[in-house]
Amino acid sequence: MAGNSDVKQDRSAFRLGLAVALVVLILDQVSKLWLLYGYGLPSRYPVGLTSWFELTVVWNYGISYGMLQQTTDFGRWALTAFQIVAALGLGVWMWRTVGKMAALGLGLIIGGAIGNAIDRIAYGAVFDFAHVHFGSFSWYVFNLADAAIVLGVPCLLYPEPERR
Repeated sequence: MAGNSDVKQDRSAFRLGLAVALVVLILDQVSKLWLLYGYGLPSRYPVGLTSWFELTVVWNYGISYGMLQQTTDFGRWALTAFQIVAALGLGVWMWRTVGKMAALGLGLIIGGAIGNAIDRIAYGAVFDFAHVHFGSFSWYVFNLADAAIVLGVPCLLYPEPERR
């Protein structure tokens, strides 16, 4: 019987992506839980750590950069469903990929998407806390899940070397 069933496919890229997604998810949720309940950031913010970085509390009811703000239950659950479906679709892509850089990028994005979906389920919005600013310039407020998603995208654009 000829075909792909005779050759065991290398799943090392998938395992890498899965491990990265799990690490991102854990770090994201631990940081949020600690800042919310361990450190008590909601009663202390803003907390300036440097002249250009502070911890704050922003509840994001939308998607990236605060776009598509949703204040209804329908909007909340629609965004949650979108995040979960997107993570599942990216998981299928990760299962099929053989490139380590693509798997790394997909793992970063999947872990971030699931982390933010958990926030939306638990709190009704995504907890953002990291604020970068320089003088009067203010970058958006984000969290570790957001940072992972942003780092994951260029990994998908990185060309993989040809396998021989």
